[in-house]
Amino acid sequence: MKRLPVKAALLLLMLLAAWGGTALAQGDGPYHFGFKKSKNGAPASIDEEGFKEVLTKNGALFRMEGEAKTLYLTFDNGYENGHTVKILDTLKAKNVPAVFFVTGHYIEDQPELLKRMVQEGHLIGNHSWSHPDMTQISDERMATELDKVKQQIAAITGQTEMSYVRPPRGIFNDRVLDVSRKLGYTNVFWSIAYVDWEPKNQKGARYAYDKVVSQLHPGAIILLHSVSKDNADAMGDIIDQARAQGYEFKRLDQT
Repeated sequence: MKRLPVKAALLLLMLLAAWGGTALAQGDGPYHFGFKKSKNGAPASIDEEGFKEVLTKNGALFRMEGEAKTLYLTFDNGYENGHTVKILDTLKAKNVPAVFFVTGHYIEDQPELLKRMVQEGHLIGNHSWSHPDMTQISDERMATELDKVKQQIAAITGQTEMSYVRPPRGIFNDRVLDVSRKLGYTNVFWSIAYVDWEPKNQKGARYAYDKVVSQLHPGAIILLHSVSKDNADAMGDIIDQARAQGYEFKRLDQT
């Protein structure tokens, strides 16, 4: 077998180390966020996941602790699919706050909706500028990805503070959480979710309603995608049913 030249071999070793060596040495993922869903009002759990200690160490959230019947509504907005206006209309009518995690594409495409979110009392969170796998980019690029979102949101909406971030695709490791934490962010995952992000695979408002309501539990952070027509159509009924069960809705910063 032909040997690689020494310089080429060293370069290959360096690339391998940069790509995976640190993670292997530290047991540092990458992790894909997942959780054990709530049943009968019991809290969702990550006790069986291998990343619980990493989240705890870095102050990341996936649900709020305690027995208070409070829910925290969050949306991921990577692109606009024509349903956010209806969602905002419902939230306004029901007096429910939310956090919208947005990308650079959404910022460039929907400045008026961003302004409306802030004007109506919602927070805008950071979902990165270009939606990369954060575990595969440098600390410097991560900082750039997050800062560009923050600065553009400030310029468009006047929201100068941005405290919450959601790693794209729920992919993370200790480094990703640590770097964003040092940049002033709290990483926000979720304890209620379902497959709602496929616009061509919508199953009706009742399906969305059942998926969300069946998982309600105290302190839940609800993740929904605004591209879903089902979510937009079911939103009012979800809110009404949650309140009928004694829950109240708060923003993440209103704990």
